[in-house]
Parts: sequence; structure tokens; C-alpha cells
Amino acid sequence: MTFQSKTPKQAYLFNILLIFCVNVSVAHAAFAMPSLSTIGAAGVAGIYTLGHRFICNFKECCPPNWAEANMTALQHSLTTKLYGQHLVRNVVLNSIAGHIKNPNPQKALSLSFHGWTGGGKNYVSKFIAQSLFKEGMDSKHVHLIIATLHFPHKSHIATYADQLRDWIRSNVTRCSTQLFIFDEMDKMHPGLIDALKPFLEHYNEISGVDYRKNIFLFLSNSGGNDITTRTYEYWNDGKKREDITPKEMDEILHVNAFNEEGGLWHSSLIERHLIDYFVPFLPMERSHVMKCIEDDMVSKGHPVDQAIIKTVADELQYFPKDTKLYAKAGCKRISQKVDLIIGEKNGYYDAQDKWEL
Repeated sequence: MTFQSKTPKQAYLFNILLIFCVNVSVAHAAFAMPSLSTIGAAGVAGIYTLGHRFICNFKECCPPNWAEANMTALQHSLTTKLYGQHLVRNVVLNSIAGHIKNPNPQKALSLSFHGWTGGGKNYVSKFIAQSLFKEGMDSKHVHLIIATLHFPHKSHIATYADQLRDWIRSNVTRCSTQLFIFDEMDKMHPGLIDALKPFLEHYNEISGVDYRKNIFLFLSNSGGNDITTRTYEYWNDGKKREDITPKEMDEILHVNAFNEEGGLWHSSLIERHLIDYFVPFLPMERSHVMKCIEDDMVSKGHPVDQAIIKTVADELQYFPKDTKLYAKAGCKRISQKVDLIIGEKNGYYDAQDKWEL
């Protein structure tokens, strides 16, 4: 099993510069090589630091103590690009900021994202990666694990568990600040995720390796029904969805994740209270979807056209049948719909056109 890996974009340039620096250093040494006592320990440390910084300009290095983290960027993304998810903004921003600012956390941070497809779980995961590492999702310290891709066979659970432990151990040994994203948790074979238990426990170190600075994200569609039911109850009672509290949703999701079939079913991670926060993604209303459509148009360089936004929104499916309050797929199918509607409006292609290869 091979997980996500990355190659430095500027590896070639880095190697050329490194060879150049070595040659310059050797040439300089031939003329004057001061002794260690002359330079002093502080001087040696300074030279090493400068060299390390120079190398890290061309090659992604391990950021000590989350040195690259930018919580202002995360706050901006969650505030301006995420719609209808007040609980997500508060829990994600504060929990991650608190974790990375703590020089000695008690354990690795673990967040479990729940809700129907299109609510923004992968979207927020991308924001988190971008705020923690300059390379974002392309960083070699960000790891995306997809249950149906990496763990397809139920009969191989024991093998997968061993490989998963060895892989996490190997990555954290090289760098103690890592982001692990486990997608499709609702489709993961029950029991497999328990392989992570040692890395989420309150251990200072395991075999000389400290896992407490890492961040684990678990993404799941489980709990979507319960989240929607509670949200709809608020609407039906004339209450604002923004009045839903993290505490009431945490209680719902804690029970749901433990009892609903999927990767967290009867998991020791829940029994041992190793999931720090259950984060609910509420169902998306039409007004939220329309903002997603506008963002997609702007990102593609199209002028904002309210008529197109309305047309795209009308193309989506909504539920319940009587009120049609929530978009079934949230914002997930927005981009393709925008391309289709704008293409038809501008007459890019016609069914009668002849295609030539």
C-alpha cells in the first residue's frame, strides 16, 4: 500500500545550488579554514542555521513547532469562503490555533467532521492544510488517506493496520508536525482506525518519537440525518440555525459515530475519548448554495450574473419535498453546473456541431 507522496517542485534547481555551495565551500577551505575553537559553538550554530534556511528556500523542510502556520489565513478562509457553517468556523479555528500555539500539547489533535456530502468537509480540510504549510495540500507533510482507495479489501484489515502504523511512525519520525486526513470514514472497515490509538493517546513519546504535535482529521457522511433533523427542528420552530450550539451537536454525533456502521463503529478512539471534537456540517440552504455559485463564477473569471446564479440554483435538487429547504448535494455539483449553464448561454458548442480530432 502506497499513500500520498510528493516531489519537491524545485528539486533540480536545489541540487544545482547545493553543488555550487559545496564547491564554493571547498574552494574557500583550501585558502583559509578557521579552527572550531576560533569560530566557536555559536558561530557553528549560526552557519548551520543560515545554511538550513538557504536550503529551505528551495526545498520543503520540516517546520519546527508549526513555524509556517498562518491562523489569520485560516480565519479569513473560514469567514469569507465557507457558508452556513458557524459551528465549523468556531470549533476548527479555535481548536487548531490552541493546539499549534501550545509548545507541549497533551496529545495529538483529532477532529471528526460529519455531515452530508457537499457541506464543505474537504473544503475546510484544504483550508487547514493551506494555513499550516506553504505548499498546502501538496506539502509532503499533508497526507490524504481515502478509505475506499487505500483499504479496499475487508479481508486485509490486519495487514492494513500494520502498514498504517508503520507509515505514520515513519512520517512522524522524520517530522513531528504532520497533518493526516482520513476521508470516507463512513466507508472504512470497522476496527481499522483503532490502529491509530497509540498515536492519539496521552503519551509523551513512543519509542523515542513524540506524536503529540500532529493533527488528525476524520471526514465522514455519518450523522448527516441527525444533523439535518436537528437543524430542521430549529427552522420549524422559528429559530435561527446560528443558535445551534456545539454542545448539543457534540452529544448527538458522539452517540451516532459510535453506533452507526462505519469506520468509527464501536471504535476505541471514541471509547477512550480520543476524538477531541465532533464537528457538524449543517445542510446547505439555497442562499448558501447561491454564494457558492457566485464564488465559482468569480474563480473562473466570469462576471457575476444573478440570472445565471438563479438558473444554476434552480438546476439543483432540494429536500424535504414540501419546503425544499436544503440542497441534496450541497455545493458539490456547483462547478460542473456553472460550466454547463454558461456554455449554453455563450453558445460554446451546439449539438449539431461536427467534432474533429
